[in-house]
Amino acid sequence: MSAPLMTPELVRLEVDPPGDKHAVIGLMADLISATGRADRDGLEAGLLKREESFATGMPGGFAIPHCRTDAVHEAALGFLRLAEPVDFGSADGPADLIIGIAAPAGTDDQHLKLLAQLSRALIRPEFLADLRAAKEPQEVSELVMAVLEPVPDPAAAPTADAGTTAGATAGAPAGVAAGSTAGTTPAVTHGADADTSAPVLLAITSCPTGIAHTYMAAESLENAAKEKGVELHVETQGSGGITPFTQEQIAAASALIVAADVNISGRERFAGLPLVEHPVKRAISHGPQMIDEAVAAASDPSARRVPSAAGGESSSDSASSGTKQSWPRRIQGAVMTGVSYMIPFVAAGGLLMALGFLIAGFDVAFVAQDVATSFSLTSLPGAQEYEGASGMMQTERAGLALYLGAVLFTLGNLGMGFLVAALSGYIAFGLAGRPGIAPGFIGGAVSVAVGAGFLGGLITGLLAGLVALWFTTLKPPRWLAGLMPVVIIPLLTTLLVGGLMLVFLGRPLASLMTALQDGLTGMSGSSAILLGVIIGLMMCLDLGGPVNKAAYLFATAGLSQGTEAAFQIMAAVMAAGMVPPLAMALSTLVRRKLYSPVERENGTTAWLLGAAFITEGAIPFAAADPLRVIPSSMAGGAVTGALVMALAVGSQAPHGGIFVAFAISPVWGFLLAIIAGTLVSAALVTVLKELSSRRQGAVA
Repeated sequence: MSAPLMTPELVRLEVDPPGDKHAVIGLMADLISATGRADRDGLEAGLLKREESFATGMPGGFAIPHCRTDAVHEAALGFLRLAEPVDFGSADGPADLIIGIAAPAGTDDQHLKLLAQLSRALIRPEFLADLRAAKEPQEVSELVMAVLEPVPDPAAAPTADAGTTAGATAGAPAGVAAGSTAGTTPAVTHGADADTSAPVLLAITSCPTGIAHTYMAAESLENAAKEKGVELHVETQGSGGITPFTQEQIAAASALIVAADVNISGRERFAGLPLVEHPVKRAISHGPQMIDEAVAAASDPSARRVPSAAGGESSSDSASSGTKQSWPRRIQGAVMTGVSYMIPFVAAGGLLMALGFLIAGFDVAFVAQDVATSFSLTSLPGAQEYEGASGMMQTERAGLALYLGAVLFTLGNLGMGFLVAALSGYIAFGLAGRPGIAPGFIGGAVSVAVGAGFLGGLITGLLAGLVALWFTTLKPPRWLAGLMPVVIIPLLTTLLVGGLMLVFLGRPLASLMTALQDGLTGMSGSSAILLGVIIGLMMCLDLGGPVNKAAYLFATAGLSQGTEAAFQIMAAVMAAGMVPPLAMALSTLVRRKLYSPVERENGTTAWLLGAAFITEGAIPFAAADPLRVIPSSMAGGAVTGALVMALAVGSQAPHGGIFVAFAISPVWGFLLAIIAGTLVSAALVTVLKELSSRRQGAVA
């Protein structure tokens, strides 16, 4: 039989805070691990990771750091009552009550339901007051366990059936009402004085871990509805399981509230219902306002509504700051959707290309496709001829190494070829849902064809999404409605967006690239260091876009001349192009709290992408924060380009990064230039993000 979730040994009162919230979380890890229920370091890491992605400070002066991790052997609740409150990120002030929730990675449903029940109790001021008034750890433990394992009162009236009432349960501690802990809560009714004309509301709550905020938001909304005489049903999409709304509840509903920080399931059930949507934390702190907004939306013909399945589900339908999300936020969300779907192409394609260089040598880039398609494991190639810097040359390697390297390089090159199309397609999807995917992908392909690259993909993605979204607002006849999302919208949107790129934007972009190449050619003999600065700036300006490609094409075209100047330009291009992903990887390593969990994961991949001269590895960071990432990258790229030219570093390889070090001379100069540029860029972007974070904290 497992021990109770909280015992007096897990409670500390009037604790002098050892520092900021990170130090308090470390103290919580000490407290719980001392009972043998968790490994201290693993638990602290899990709690800190959760805190960095989502601050756990709550209105009412308490915080609930929590996590599920393999470092926890047995579920536990720790409690610290601080002598001086500490800031845990709540807008209404610091917290003096710290309730730590440690759940094993394989926590069963029963534990999760108990934790959900505690989360509901924490939203009640009376329960918090009892915790603050407790004199001994035993009192705190009893208060908490009374919530988790309430003792029924034999004299209490029988509990009403689900779907009728959710009132206070006799035997619960002061201010604590029992209720459903997971799934659909019973409807809230209000006796003879209830307003029978009030609308029926549905609410869905969900947070990333599904342990605490999900159920606190549900409790806050239920309490607000009860006070206002509004009938409310809540579906908690948490870790304790989901019990969906019944068809009868959905049919009777007048509006839907979504309080979530993750995608909710089953949104299509509510097509056409007026919608009020906010982050889960707002439901906890502003439950009454959200109820008022939903009541108003129920009677407003122009209110935002849940999109139909035919119209698609846009990512802009998530976590808005009001009943209708602002356009800047919707566009930002769409861009981030495109970036998130593009990342696997960057990782898979870039790493496969790097492996190809490692196995077959730098010159595999010249022969990869022919070798991969013309030979096999039973018919291995010999050394292959290609046109190099000084005429016809032969690959350094042959046989199995050349064949396998060519296969890997070809796979990676094909994968990288989808970057712009995937970015464009999923940006359009983020704005318009499924009808935007096809025109977005085709628009991205057109961007590549006209040389618009990464920037063109952003433009075509946004255009395709906005145009397709406008088409979804039309009200076609019933006989035509079924063809709109699968035929008519993709067709017309592709025609408009693709035609615009081909007819109006292609030639100006081509002219721009030609002008850039001509300008670079004219400078190559005059000021090598200045040329290195310009090359570095160009390589980092758009991270694989037309300006970047103009510099790269200029360098590769010069290789055919076989001159030292051409080799130096190639080295400057490659070294500067390696700086942005390496700098972002370094910044995410030294200042992890400035980046989201996804960005930190991307930072890990960016090490290898940068080392292999895959500049696109920095695109996810630039798309999320272009005003800080791009200028910082350009500064570091300029330093690297200047150093390469000043040290007369030359590269006979057109690609490969550090994997083609044997084709670079002197290697020490190449590495020194990259390290210097990476340090400059990483320092700048870290400082800029730190300043921005402090300003946002001051405003909050």
